[in-house]
Amino acid sequence: MAEATGTTRTHAHWDPDAASTLGTSEGESARLLRQAEELTPVSGELLDRVGLAEGQTALDLGCGPRGTLELMAERVGPGGRVVGVDADEAHVAMAARFAAERGLQGVEVGTADARDTRLPSGTFDLVPVVFSRNGADPNIGRRVPELYRRAGPTDVQVDGIVQVFPPGHTRRTPLVDLVRSMRPHVVELGPAGEAELEELDAAARAHLEHPDTLVMSHPIFMTWGRAPA
Repeated sequence: MAEATGTTRTHAHWDPDAASTLGTSEGESARLLRQAEELTPVSGELLDRVGLAEGQTALDLGCGPRGTLELMAERVGPGGRVVGVDADEAHVAMAARFAAERGLQGVEVGTADARDTRLPSGTFDLVPVVFSRNGADPNIGRRVPELYRRAGPTDVQVDGIVQVFPPGHTRRTPLVDLVRSMRPHVVELGPAGEAELEELDAAARAHLEHPDTLVMSHPIFMTWGRAPA
């Protein structure tokens, strides 16, 4: 792990084939940063609901370039510890810079696959996750108990919500934003060209921005687990 100083350490067991299939790009990183900001109320609600307290140790699985590191650090205080892990080294470096720039104490970030972090079992008091089943991993819901058991907790609970976004809300366009961030890969693979993708993107955004279009979120799952007493 690396302290939040912008310096990261790569674990030797990291498997590039296990990383997010979305890869790293400026667009994808920006999308994840915006998503973390937009999900702050939901993430904060989860942390308050499960009672993350001062002095505790928490793990942010798949933290990306920001995740819930700041929200966790605010709750555990300087006497606690927050660990963020992500399979993408570029996002780990961004998360370390984010923590350092915000002056977050007791925050560490490192490169590891959320499906098998190799972190010692029972290390953490709390492992909360807020995620949307948006296509990155179609089996993520089924895998959550396994992910949590590997991280240490056995008392795993899940709750879900669906939101409706009014016109002008940035969460009306997450899927088209996702496709836009993946555009270089799509063009490289050949199913569509740059011009066609631009045309489809414009049409989708026009539809989503129309006030008569009802836009709902994917189911957002709030998942948490605690280490056995």
